[in-house]
Amino acid sequence: MTAFAPFDDDSTVPSLTVETTATADLGPLVPLLEAGHPLAWMRRGFGLVGHGEALRLEFCGPDRMRDAAIVWQRIATAASVTDPLVRTGTGLLAFGSFAFSDSSATTSVLIVPSVIIGRDKGQSWLTRIAVGELEPLIVPPLEPYGPRYHVDLHPGTVPDADYRHAVAAAVARIRSHEVSKVVLARDLVGQWPPGADIRRMIDVLALGYPDCWTFAVDGFIGSSPETLVSVDDGSVTARVLAGSAARGTDAATDEQAATALATSTKDQDEHRYAVQNVLASLRSHSPNVMASEMPFTLKLPNVWHLASDIEGDLIDGSTSLDLIDSLHPTAAVAGTPTSEALRIIDELEPFDRGRYAGPVGWVGADGDGEWAVALRSAQFDENGRVTAYAGAGIVAESVPERELLETRMKFRPIAEALD
Repeated sequence: MTAFAPFDDDSTVPSLTVETTATADLGPLVPLLEAGHPLAWMRRGFGLVGHGEALRLEFCGPDRMRDAAIVWQRIATAASVTDPLVRTGTGLLAFGSFAFSDSSATTSVLIVPSVIIGRDKGQSWLTRIAVGELEPLIVPPLEPYGPRYHVDLHPGTVPDADYRHAVAAAVARIRSHEVSKVVLARDLVGQWPPGADIRRMIDVLALGYPDCWTFAVDGFIGSSPETLVSVDDGSVTARVLAGSAARGTDAATDEQAATALATSTKDQDEHRYAVQNVLASLRSHSPNVMASEMPFTLKLPNVWHLASDIEGDLIDGSTSLDLIDSLHPTAAVAGTPTSEALRIIDELEPFDRGRYAGPVGWVGADGDGEWAVALRSAQFDENGRVTAYAGAGIVAESVPERELLETRMKFRPIAEALD
């Protein structure tokens, strides 16, 4: 692995050699992951798996995404790329995960793997990347999963009672017109068994939530339903989720839950704030950007969401890294107005969110890429500690106990994957 200081002059930019080769379908992606240090981005059985680190870039502070965009452009310009396929996910790319807060102690990363395995409908490929000469082409071997395991998660920095108090305090601030909405999160913690195969958890997430983005980047793992932004050949798309309800216990109660969510004034208001926030952030890059006329109910295995799709055409040559810098943090994970909501989060949330609710995804050499909001996620540290996160959007009508129940519902994907 070659580390690179992001602010060195151009003479220090490493010259990467990149070669993509078509290959026969290698089958499901999760068994191809590295057991110890998985890199993954997948949905519906397709996506990308990375092995090793040809290059690792680390960023921090309020300019972390802007710095990443500048550095990545320099690296892509200096790279020598052979890519006969020229399709989404081929050639030079980096997996990325960015911290939520400007002041987070957690570093933000772009990781360029040594080997990338890509799988899409009708096409699979291998990409080799190195500083200097490439290693011989070797398909990473399939490794059998390790033994099953169980991880107990218990309240971390924010016990249930403290979360209720924080929600009540946020409602009071909203009713005094400081903000319209604020998103409050809480954490659960556990201990990872030594030698446990983390691919088992990733497999449960990928199979259980096929319509979500299942990701693994630098020990940060999850399955997010929310596309922050996707950039492909000048087109930009996003999906906004805000407003949630638990699934019913049978067909009748499930339909009732979806109908109640779709007609809830509280959830519609919360959703409208989030959609307007994303549209305002994108309009300087895409004046014709538009959202679906009405939100729709999105069904996931554990929850209903109010969802809106957004699309437009870029006019200023922005890359996906430029756009995540413009979009983050959205109202769906921070609140409205953003600056005031972040101030209240700092006051009422007694922990560092790390990469939770930050952008996670990948970027290609041309700046195109796919990025999700890092929800339904957990960070796995080198000391074996697991920290899972979930949050709820608080508005004037919020009831503390209901918001606590919403976070429990949102913890389910990670808790069940670790069971």
